[in-house]
Amino acid sequence: PSVTLGFQPGEAFTIRNIANMVPPYDPTRYSGIGAAIEYAVIHLKVKNIVIIGHSRCGGIKGLMSLPDDLTTQTAFIEDWVKIGLPARDQVKHDHADLPFEEQCTKCEKVAVDVSLKNLLTYPFVVEGLEKK
Repeated sequence: PSVTLGFQPGEAFTIRNIANMVPPYDPTRYSGIGAAIEYAVIHLKVKNIVIIGHSRCGGIKGLMSLPDDLTTQTAFIEDWVKIGLPARDQVKHDHADLPFEEQCTKCEKVAVDVSLKNLLTYPFVVEGLEKK
């Protein structure tokens, strides 16, 4: 992302994960993501938080492929992509008539919106926005 956006070393604090997810605030889960966001907001005093999704995302395809009973085959991956279930459910409801690949494309975009909403569940993010 830094190269694509033309940042020089040290100009961006980057967090990468499968399917570009931001989980909802929960101090008992996903502490690596929470710690990185907290560090960026409180200590680095970042002015902007950007969530970048991408096309043909394997994580989103995995999310869209989860069985309706949400059973999992892996120890970590499927549990992680379940963060995007609101996006998957919205796409399956609103675009049930589309082929699977097109549903995945829609979900790639909706999942970014879900992550943006999830950012607003972090008290330090909300506090940072209020100080702006």
